This record gives sequence, structure tokens and C-alpha cells, in this order.
Amino acid sequence: MRDISQAGHPVLKGALAATSAAIIAISGIGYFSVGRLGGQLSASELQLREGGADSLDGAVDILLVGSDSRTDAQGNPLSEDELARLNAGVADGEINTDTIMVIRIPDDGSRATAVSIPRDTYIHHDEFGNMKINGVYASYAAKERERQLAGGASEGPELEKRVARAGQEGLIDAVADLTGVEVDHFAQVGLLGFALLTDAVGGVDVCLNAPVDEPLSGAKFPAGEQTLSGAQALSFVRQRHDLPRGDLDRIVRQQVYMASLVHKTLSAGTLANPSKLRELASAAERSVTLDEGWDVVKFAQQMSGLAAGDVTFTTIPVTSVDGVGDYGESIVTVDVSQVHDFMDAAVRPPEPAPEDGAAPAAPAGADALTGATIYALNAGETDGQAGGVAGWLKERGVDIAEVSNAVPGVYSQSQVVALDAEDPAAQALAQMLGGLPVTANEGLEPGSLVVVVAGDYAGPVSAAAATATSAQPSPEDAVGTPGEDFGTAVVAPEIDAGGDGPRCVN
Repeated sequence: MRDISQAGHPVLKGALAATSAAIIAISGIGYFSVGRLGGQLSASELQLREGGADSLDGAVDILLVGSDSRTDAQGNPLSEDELARLNAGVADGEINTDTIMVIRIPDDGSRATAVSIPRDTYIHHDEFGNMKINGVYASYAAKERERQLAGGASEGPELEKRVARAGQEGLIDAVADLTGVEVDHFAQVGLLGFALLTDAVGGVDVCLNAPVDEPLSGAKFPAGEQTLSGAQALSFVRQRHDLPRGDLDRIVRQQVYMASLVHKTLSAGTLANPSKLRELASAAERSVTLDEGWDVVKFAQQMSGLAAGDVTFTTIPVTSVDGVGDYGESIVTVDVSQVHDFMDAAVRPPEPAPEDGAAPAAPAGADALTGATIYALNAGETDGQAGGVAGWLKERGVDIAEVSNAVPGVYSQSQVVALDAEDPAAQALAQMLGGLPVTANEGLEPGSLVVVVAGDYAGPVSAAAATATSAQPSPEDAVGTPGEDFGTAVVAPEIDAGGDGPRCVN
């Protein structure tokens, strides 16, 4: 057997770093990839990609689900002692997905972005109607349980696996509708997993802005930095009451916890400690479920160069956080088109980091624009789109004279307009913006160029404007009744797994 105690083993280290937010699952994948776990990791019957095909959209996308299931990954009920230690109580018959994350990893393995979906996100489901997204799994699972029992199935682990598969498939479809992302892989961890994996690395460091004493979750912590045990970590990530922003603050809790777990798992002390690695393996065996078709060895090799600082956590944009559902329940409203745009931006190549505050490097051809007078016109239905393009050009030292709306009906596609279609400056500008067509207009002044941004535009935009340029949502189009904060809700900032210590949170 290979020496798994090597701190620098690239496959192990890559696997442990891999999905970042999914470190809960990846801790086990590292072992699996070097022959430690073998077939002991629980595999769902899910086959998301025929024959383990590569990603279809330029990124490997993993759906990470944390559920409140009172069974382990093999479908065996947790013991009374385990339930008591986890402050989990008795299940109410439904399995809810309290943590939902889509981890987007570009095919080059250069970074990983874990995007949280609030559990109270209100969606329309063709079969079950309007509902919170965290109830989709339970709805499909309950329907499948009823069908299996009516067909003569017996209670036990095999039934639990079939029920779980139905819930997983239903949730995957709902997430695809919301985000526009067809996931390539699936990882699920239950209540037990948070505790076991936290204890396996010797506890996880967190920091609180103020002391907490909330009996429903069992969260009772002082202010400041502290190291949480497994049971404490579960209370920390489950608390939602008495937090200023409810579910959104709980998401921030989950993100800083996972960032800290990623950071600690990648430390030399963890990777070089055979005892801790054995504990990680044991924890993964009991608590992690992966889709059947995941080639984890290939995936680990792909991710071998990922560092903690390349791992970021964020949240989908929301339109209100205090909305009301059809039955009076508290909900989070979203605009689906905004969410789709946000997820697309997660895998765009990052702009080169400026040095010493300098502007980003000017692209090839920018010199040809010196002295040109450039106007940006918005000819689409998306407010601010032309401003996003103008902002991108300004960041590269290109002067923009004016940004305004085009006269309705004049332009139907994106283009660069010049006095002469062969003007070198116009050609250079068109190439900078993704190869737009260049058209001539004899009414323009010499040296004037017009960038027309219509609905078909797919070129670069300012990073700051990437999300803001999405079509502005309307309360009438929302699922459920938006709250008074509609259109002004703020999501959590990006959190990364690098740095010298945990970020202090509510």
C-alpha cells in the first residue's frame, strides 16, 4: 500500500483541497484515491454523467448537500447516544436539506467557487407548486417511500437508499432550474458528518462578533476566536434564530466554518498525521455519499495544484430576505435570470490582478483607440449592460465619452459603428469586445465610434457590473410575496479559505 502519511502527496493533497466547500466529502475522496478507503465510501445509485464524461460547460460542478438525516451514509439509524451528543432530537419524518451549495471548478482546476443557496429560497415546482427549495428533497423522498411501501418494500437500509436517491434526483433538477447549472457530481453529508470530520482534524477555529446563547440549536459560545468540537460545530452551523439576517447569517456561519476546515485540513499537521488521516477516513465512510459515476482519482489529479487561497465561498443574489410564502411562511425571493448570470460569472477567467494599484493591462489593439471618441449605447432590455462594457474599457485605459440608451428599434444586435467599417480603431475595438461586427454610418464624425450593446452581447464586462447588469427584477414576477427590502437585499461577501485566521461573524 502507498505511504499515506506523506504531507506533500499530490493526489491526496489535491483531493483534500478539491471541491473546497465540499471538503466534507473530499476528505474521504483523498483516501479513496490512494487506495485507503477502497469501496467503503457510500455511493448513491445516481449516475449523473454517462460513463463518467467530462464537464459539458467548461466547469466541473458539484452539488453539495448537508441534510438533517438521522441515519448514516449506509442508511443505518444513528444511536440514541449519537443523537443526544449532536443535539439532534427525533426526526419529524422529513429530511430537509439545510445546506445546499454548488461548487463550480473551471476545467483547468485553477480555483473553486462554492455558491450557497439559501434554504428558504422560494421556487415554483411543476409538481409540488410553490415551495422552499430545502423541501424539495423531502417531497420527492416521501413520495418514493409511499410508492415503495405500497409495492411491498420493507423498512431498512435498502429502502432508505431508494428514498434518498429519489430525493437527490429531485433536488438536482430543482437546483438546475434555479441556477442553470447541470451538476456533474453529487456529495451528501448528514448531521453526523459535521461532527465526525470536525473532530477528525482536532476541531475547527471560528470567531464570533458577540456571545451566543440560543437553546434551539444548542449554540452557546463566547465572543472572539475559539476552537469548536464536532458537536459544537454542528450547533454553530445550524443556528438561525437570534441572528440579524436569519438564514443569510447562517449561510455565512457555514461558509466560514468550511473555509476554516479547508484551511486546517490542508495544513501540514493534518496531512502528515496518520492518526488524523485514519479518523478522516472513518468519518467519511460513515457520513459521506457520492454519486456512483465519480472518477475521484482523475478528479484528484486535476485538482492537485489548488491552494486554500484559491477556494472562495459566496451566495446567490437574492431580491428580498423577508418575503412571505403562500401559507404565510418566511421566504427568500430570487430572480432566476440574475441567478443564472451570477453562476455563469463564477467560471469566467479572472482578470489579471493589477500590480501596485495599476489598471489592468490594456488588451492588444487598445493603442489604436488613442484619440477616438467612444460612445456606448444600450440597445437591449438589460439595464446597465452598456455601462458594464464601458466600465471594462475604462479599466483598460480607454476613454468613454458617454453611455446612454439607443433609440428603440434602431439596433437589433451588438456591433461597433464607425464612419468607415475598415477603420483600424473600429476593428481593434470590435476585437477587444469579443469579435463584434463593424458597420458603417456616414452620419458619424471622423474619429467617433459607437459600441452598441444588445441582448446578444457575450463579450467582457466590468467585474463590478457583472451581476448588476442582469435584467432588473420586478416584484410581480417573483414567486411568493417579496419583502419590503425587495431589490435592496445584500448577500454575503466572498470568503476565502486562505488567510491567517477565521473571519469574525454574527
